[in-house]
Parts: sequence; C-alpha cells; structure tokens
Amino acid sequence: MAPRNQPVRERFNISRWAISAPWLTLGFWIAITVAGILAFSSLKYALFPDIAFPVVVVNATAPLSTAVETERQLTQPIEASLRSLKGLDQVNSSTYASRSVVSVSFQVGTSLEDSTRLVKEAVQKVSLPKDGKFEVIALNLNESAAVSYAIESQSRSLDDLTKLANDQILPPIQKIPGVLKVSLLGQGSAGTPQSLIPQTAGTLARFNGQNVLAFQVIKSGSANTLEVVNAVEKEVARLQSGLPDVKLVLAATQADYIRKATRSTIDALIEAIVLAVIVIFPFLKSWKATLISALAIPTSLLGTFIVMAMFGFNLETITLLALALVIGSVVDDAIVDVENISRHIDAGESPRQAALSATSEIGLPVTAATLTAVAVFLPIGLMGGVIGQFFKPFGITVTAAMLTSMLVARTLSPVLSLYLLRANPKRSPEHTSGVWIRFAAGYRRLLDWSLRHRAIVVGIAILSLVAGVALIPLIPQGFIPKLDRGEFNVRYVSPLPTLPPGAEAQQSQSAQPPEFNSQNSQNPQNSQNPSALIPPAFNPLQDSLKVATQLEEVVRKSPEVNTVLTIVGSREGEPNKGILQVKLKPNHPTPTAKLQDQFRATLPRLDGVTTSVEDIPFVEAGNQKPLQLAIRGDDVKVLSQVATEIKTKVQTLPGFADVTVSGSRQENETIASIDRKNGQRVAYVSANLGKDLSLGEATERLVTEAKPLLPAGVTIALGGDSATSSEIFESFGTTLALSALCIVVVLVALFRSWLDPLVVGFSLPLALVGAMLALLITQSDFGMISLIGFVFLLGLTNKNAILIVDYINQLRQEGLERTEAILKAGPIRLRPILMTTAATILGMVPIAFGLGAGSELRSPMAVAIAGGLVTSTLLSLIVVPVLYALFDDLKSRGRKG
Repeated sequence: MAPRNQPVRERFNISRWAISAPWLTLGFWIAITVAGILAFSSLKYALFPDIAFPVVVVNATAPLSTAVETERQLTQPIEASLRSLKGLDQVNSSTYASRSVVSVSFQVGTSLEDSTRLVKEAVQKVSLPKDGKFEVIALNLNESAAVSYAIESQSRSLDDLTKLANDQILPPIQKIPGVLKVSLLGQGSAGTPQSLIPQTAGTLARFNGQNVLAFQVIKSGSANTLEVVNAVEKEVARLQSGLPDVKLVLAATQADYIRKATRSTIDALIEAIVLAVIVIFPFLKSWKATLISALAIPTSLLGTFIVMAMFGFNLETITLLALALVIGSVVDDAIVDVENISRHIDAGESPRQAALSATSEIGLPVTAATLTAVAVFLPIGLMGGVIGQFFKPFGITVTAAMLTSMLVARTLSPVLSLYLLRANPKRSPEHTSGVWIRFAAGYRRLLDWSLRHRAIVVGIAILSLVAGVALIPLIPQGFIPKLDRGEFNVRYVSPLPTLPPGAEAQQSQSAQPPEFNSQNSQNPQNSQNPSALIPPAFNPLQDSLKVATQLEEVVRKSPEVNTVLTIVGSREGEPNKGILQVKLKPNHPTPTAKLQDQFRATLPRLDGVTTSVEDIPFVEAGNQKPLQLAIRGDDVKVLSQVATEIKTKVQTLPGFADVTVSGSRQENETIASIDRKNGQRVAYVSANLGKDLSLGEATERLVTEAKPLLPAGVTIALGGDSATSSEIFESFGTTLALSALCIVVVLVALFRSWLDPLVVGFSLPLALVGAMLALLITQSDFGMISLIGFVFLLGLTNKNAILIVDYINQLRQEGLERTEAILKAGPIRLRPILMTTAATILGMVPIAFGLGAGSELRSPMAVAIAGGLVTSTLLSLIVVPVLYALFDDLKSRGRKG
C-alpha cells in the first residue's frame, strides 16, 4: 500500500506523547479517578430516564342539549384554535352533551409551562357559545404518585383525622424538595356510611378492604423518585413518633422495585467486569498484563461518570445497562494494546521500545474502531421524539465510555506497561501451548483454503445474511418486555346515570378535588358548587365505591396478594373511575402475568362496568392499553357498530384480554359521546395481552380481523404500544442505515481509501444470523431493547474487521505479497480477536441469563449481542480476508482499465 498512510498512523499515535511524559499521564488519570468518584457520588438512582409528556387539557362547558351540537359549537372551534401551536404532537377530544374535554399532547421535551400559556392564549380567542366557560389544566404525566400512606386510628374520628392530616401531616411533607403536591384521599369515607358520602368528595380510599383516610405524594416531573420517597419516609417516621394513637401505614410505593432493579443491574455490571477480567489471564498468562488490561475498566467507568454527571443523567436501567454492555468493549482496547506490547517484549524488545512500536502498529485500528463505534451511537443520541429522549442517555453514555476506554488504552496502558511488563519465557513462541499452535495452524489452513475458494465463502456469507432475515418473522415482536414487578393495577369504569342537559358539566365540576378546580381556571366562578341541576339521589362516588368493594373481595382472596390500595375517583375528576393497586407478597410462587390472567377470569361481571387488569406502565403516558385500534370515520352510528363488531370478534381470540370499546358511541338512537383524534371522529378498541401473546402477533391478528369488518369510508390506525413499536422500527431502520453510513465515512477519512471501508462495511451484516438465532432459541422479543443490541453490534463487529485489514496493510507496506500478508495477519490477530470476543460474550452472560428484578428488560439485548458476536467473529475471521482479496482485485483491474 502507498506510504501516504504513515502520517495518519503517526497522527493517531498519542501513545508516544504519553510514554514521553509518563508521570504527567499518571497524574492526569489520577485526577480523572478522583473527579469520577465525586461525579459518581452525585448520580441519582432511577428506574428509567426522565421523560416528560407535556399534556394540556381544556375542559369546556356550555348549555347545549346534544353531543353533536356541543361538538360543532364547542369542540371543533377549540380544536381549530390549537392546531397551529408550536411543538404540537396531537389533539384528542371527547364530547358529551354540554361538555367538551380537549387533550393537547406536545412533543416530548416541550416546556409544559410554555405549552399551557399557548393553549390559554389560543382558547381565549375562541368565540364560545353563550354562557360557555372553559378551564385549562396542565398535566405532566411524569408527575406520578411516588408513595402513598394510609392514616389509621382506633380512637380518632374521621373529622379529627382529616384535621390532623391537613394541619400536621401534609404541610411538612409538602415542603420536601421534589414534592409537587400531597393529595388527601378518602375525605368522607373512613367509617362513614355510603349513604352519607358527600357528592363533593373528590376521591375515596380503601386499604386492605377497609375505608381509610390516605395521602398520596405526587412528585414533580423533574424530581427523582427515590430521593423523594427516601425523604418522605424519613419525615413520616418523624411524624409517627409524635402520633402514638395514629398509624401511618405504607400503602403503595414506586421505590421498592426501583431499588431492586438498580441493585440487580449493578450486580450484573459487577459480574460482567469479573468475568471479562477472568478470561484475559489464560490468553496473556501474566497477572501483570491482566492487571493493566483490567484497570481500564474502573478507569473508563469513572471517566464516564463525569460525562453522565455533566449531562444530568441518572444511574437507571438504561444507563446501567449501557455501562454493563460496554465492559467487554472497554477492556477490548486495553487487551489489544497490552497483548501487542507483550508480543513485542517476548520477541526481545525492551519495554519502552515495545510500547512505542506496538502502539504505533495498533494505534490507527484501535482509534478507527472506537471512532466508528462512536459514529454508530451518535445517531442514537440525536434521535427525536419519545425514542430519542429514551435513548439519548444510552447513546451518550456508551460514546463516553468508548472514548474514555480508547484514551486509557492509548495512554495509561502503555505507560503502566513500561513499569510492569517484562519478557515472559512462557509466552515466547517456542513455549506457546501445543493446543494453541495447532489451533492457529488449523485456522491458517482454513484461511488458505478460503482464499482459493472465494466464491464458496462469499456464498456462505450471503446465505447467512438471508437466513438471518428469514428468521425475523419467527421471532416474537414486542415493544418493551413485560416486567414481573410483583405488582399490578386493576382499573374499572362504572356507568354514570343519565343527567338532564347541562347537569353533566356541573356534576363533573362538583366531583373534582379542590386543587383540580381553581388554579388554572379562566373563570373563578367555575370553582363554586352550582349543583342545582344535579338530582339529590345522584351520587356517582357511592356507586363507584360499590363496584370497587366487589372487585376487592375477589382480589384479596388470593393467598399471594399482600396489600390492595383502592382509589375511587380519578385524578381528572371522574368519579366513575377507580383503581386497585395490588402488591403481591415477596417471593410469590406464581408469575405476575399468570396471576393477572387468573384475576381476569375470576373478577365479577358487573352490569355496565368494564375492568382492566394492567401492568404498571413502563413509562407513564396516560391510561392507554398496550394494544389499541383507532377506527376513523364520520358516522358515529357506523363507528359504534364497527367497534362493537371488532370487539365481539377479538375477545373470542386466545391471548386478548380486557377488550373494551370507547370513544364515539350511539345509544338508543341518541349520540351519547363523540371522540375525535386529530380532527377526525374515532372509536377505539383496546386490549391487554395475555402472557403467551406478543405485541407484534397481537397487532397483526387485530388488524387482520378488523379489516373485513370495515365499511366504505371507515379506516383504522394503530394506537398505544402498537403504534409506538411501529414508530420505533421505522426510526431504527433509518438510524441503522445512518450508522452504517457514518462508519464508512469515518473509515474513509481515517484510511484515505475506499477499499478498507467497503470490506469493513460488508462484514457488518455477518452478525445478523447469530443475533436472530439467539433471540429465536431464547424466545426473546424482537423489540426496542433487542434493537439497541443490534446497534451495539454494529459498533463491535467492525473492530475485528479493522484489526485484520489494517495489519494486512501494514505487512504489505513492509513488502509482503498480498496472500502472504493475509495468511500472516490472520493468525497473529487471531489471539486478540478471540480474547476480546470472549471477554465481551462472557460479560454478556450475567445479563443474558436474566436474573434479578428487571432482568426481562436486560436479557434480550445481551442475548442479541452475544449471539451476533459469535457468528460475526467466526465469519469475519474468514470472510473479511476473502472480501479484502476480492476488492483488491477489483481495485487493481480498475487501475489497469
């Protein structure tokens, strides 16, 4: 090859600078270590990245007699005023006689405060019907209930407990940093006969079958859940010590699972480190060389913690998983450098000369491999929407770890080698293990045969790619794997009695909790209690409570249920809705998903009541079920009929659970309600999934069953996790293509040749068949988590190709003929390639085995990476040299032509 590559190689040999100033290098990394420890101590624990879903709700009322009239005069004008708002994602609405609820979703990351102001300004310009009023409510769906407590006493009355809570308990908790508000639940329910429950009570509460007073701590959207819960627990303990006749009983908390999941991920991270280090020694046969390689792991992690702290990331499932995944990659760079230095020392060079020559030899491929890996993850960090917010911490954490590990390998490892490495007779060629000699010789013979039968090798590579693609339909497709958290929710919706025109709006206001009514109201008189239109016997909370108690009776009979916290009434002020928060006993023998299916079969069938047994939402994004089909059209009667037909068909299919119809519907020839999605009338068919049905298969079945039932003018669209999953696959398809392009661009810039980047680029698909086969064997979901594994594979598989190709180029520059250079480069690079692959795969083992809380989330990614690395390594050791020879022939013919 042309000597023009030499300046590039020298330019990337920063090891020369480090070796010339060893104490400065050591001082720099000691400073990084200290700063990293400080940064680590500042990081907070969480379950997932902070993703805020800004939603602004417009509640509007007007004295209109029908839903159709309300839609025309109230809903549509409000929707029209909102469509041009900056950062708008979608506009959904529900219309009833005299009342309209318009929900405006903004793009993730949009300021909720700014969005609320824009919505207010837009709605104020709307000409409402006479006596029309509206209220604007800001909802950050990340503002979730962090912890709830029941207030119990044998000696105090309800009024006394309510006064005690308002005066002594809630105020100090409200002052805790990160607490948005503390909601008192159950006013009027503890010990009060149902007939005396006031119509104005916002919510009622029950704990383990008893009416109670309770309080729920809502964290602010930006607050850390664990920090808030820890602070609340300390304050509750302080309050409890001063209230001997009152018990503050923990009823529900997000903290337990977060602690378990982060602890399990950290354990997997530590196990990955240990296994990655253990695999190095048998290859290097030197504890000093092993120590130098192993030191790269904590040093690189500490450097990464600095970057995480700068970006405000948490130690949560995604970033911890990123750190666990890069362990093998982090140690790879150091292994390659230390192995090469050791080889030069064993060949008779002094430690200093070995460090200089070995790092010069290996500098460009190590730098190229790292920069191409960074090029893979850079597009992930730049992805938009929900997916981008979710994966930004992953992409940046991986990028930081890889860049830090490259600096460690290029500076710290060579300097430590100067002081620690000496010639080891056991590693010299004449003392090399007979097994290894035979193995390397066998590989050389296979490589020689492959170079003489290039068509067969290329055919095998193409067949492996085709096989990988063919396996995709056989793998269950999902969005996010189900987590067995040992807790779940039972939601219900009971029917509301029919009210006189205009009374529905007043009922909605009267049923809302005080904090919901007044703060954002444009018309202060709305928050008063105009209940003249409400019949005296009408008490929706009482009816809703009856439903809740009947559901509780069944749930609490299970010997595996530990506690049940029931909240009657919703955050949005809807008294006919409620939720049972079920927590199972520790080490419950039956999987949560199986218990959910059992409850679905045994919960009572109550007239007009719909129930839904649901997982704790992966990311709080409203109360959508994972599977949702939006049926779009103009005729409410047709929409209602089609939705009912689809529901009837789908609920007979195995695996579909809690199938419900909502949205636009007609009852007794009267249009009762009209739902709209982005300006078009819709009805929804929603369902949960049984434990044996994947999201991808369920979505395909639902669409297949629905299409024949659609009349002219009616269309369908996916919602819930089905829509998100589809969006993810599209986004990742673009991201993978962009990542591959980035790899080629970086390699062209580094190697200043199109030959080497093409060889490396064509080797990337070799990982597909192994990854798909591994997912198929383990029946892991092909979804968002395993897709991260595929992107990660892109960053890892190019390393082996770069190591081989670059060394072939070096040997040719030294005068070797092409075939001779290939046959020499392959066996020499065999050891570091197998070492790095073994270290990475073993690092994946604790994650792939899926032990501990949250393992369902981590396992598919590790399975995909480990399977992909096996096939990519085995194939690249043969295919890459063959492709190099093929492209080199094409290049030669081009020059002759």
